[in-house]
Amino acid sequence: MSRIITKELALRIARKLDAEIVPGKKHDAAEVCHKGEVIAWFGIRKGSDKDLGHDHVPGDLFITPHEARLLGQCPLSKDAWIRILEGKGKIRERR
Repeated sequence: MSRIITKELALRIARKLDAEIVPGKKHDAAEVCHKGEVIAWFGIRKGSDKDLGHDHVPGDLFITPHEARLLGQCPLSKDAWIRILEGKGKIRERR
């Protein structure tokens, strides 16, 4: 079965969202901040296999698997992702 989100794609998503990588024993945590607050986080497995499944990432980022792939492959920007979260009521727009 092919993976929707691989480790390689999860790392690209973390870089794109300027996530802070917090080391752990078996998994690292990618914490995504917006306006000084952690708004989402997801685990990144430490195994060396680039095809390791990370299909939990879309749910952790409050988006669909398709949107997660777009985020990792560049058509979806961090700003567009933030707008999606605002539209879903996951974060508030500060004034």
